[in-house]
Amino acid sequence: MSPQKLILLSVAALTFCSCSYFKKKQEDRGKDAIARAYGNYLYLEDLAGVVTKGASKQDSINITKSFIENWIRQQAVLQKAENNLDEESKNVDKKLEDYRKTLITYAYETELIAQKLDTIVSDNEIEEYYKANQNNFELKDNIIKVIYLKLNKKSPKLGKVRDWYRSNSAKDREDLSEYCHQYAVNYFLDDKTWLLFDDLLKEIPIKTYDKEQFLQNNRNIEIEDSSYIYLVSIKGFMIKNSTSPLSFESNNIRSLIINQRKLKLIEQMEQKAYEEARKSGDVEVY
Repeated sequence: MSPQKLILLSVAALTFCSCSYFKKKQEDRGKDAIARAYGNYLYLEDLAGVVTKGASKQDSINITKSFIENWIRQQAVLQKAENNLDEESKNVDKKLEDYRKTLITYAYETELIAQKLDTIVSDNEIEEYYKANQNNFELKDNIIKVIYLKLNKKSPKLGKVRDWYRSNSAKDREDLSEYCHQYAVNYFLDDKTWLLFDDLLKEIPIKTYDKEQFLQNNRNIEIEDSSYIYLVSIKGFMIKNSTSPLSFESNNIRSLIINQRKLKLIEQMEQKAYEEARKSGDVEVY
């Protein structure tokens, strides 16, 4: 297709973007065809909306050319499929109907869940589930309880900070928190929360070839690079393949309980629908 014709088509496409409707008699449609593939036609009006308002002439040409070539490519692939598939494979009516039924059922289940599902899970429920299924909670990775700081080398009171981060005193922890708010580049002070050891390694340049041995032999760590000082105090750890602690699995268990409720709600809905249908005589087995 010549650049001149593409320019005209692009201008036409821009014009159609601003028009609300393009009327043409069915018998005249062949006159504005801009491409043909295996008896199918691409019409000028099919370009409506393809080129956005304000596009340059060159952009309009490129967009229009790409649209036409993609249409021809799709038609060629479709024809290839038509020629090579047997009739059973090409019969998509049943597949479409099955898909429609699945979509409708899913939409109803989603609406039912939104209206009926109880998503409040108590701590007691979580603990009971954990105790009953403890063998299912095996650690896949090493986890730690830790505080860490990333500080500029020129940060003030580094001597005090070294004392604070090792201490378990509430007063020292409060002083450390205030200091971190003012001076730390990055920090984590919640040593009640379990973290993946690998996540700490992303923040602190600890080099180790045996993670388990490192955890067993290190508590307070200080590392320096050209710009920063890293202070780490490991308050607790658990090695992979051991039983994962409840506090680490709490959110996971909450999701599992909610999912079980969801499945039960859907099962109850299906059973009720079945019983109502049998009772009303709307279904029967011959």
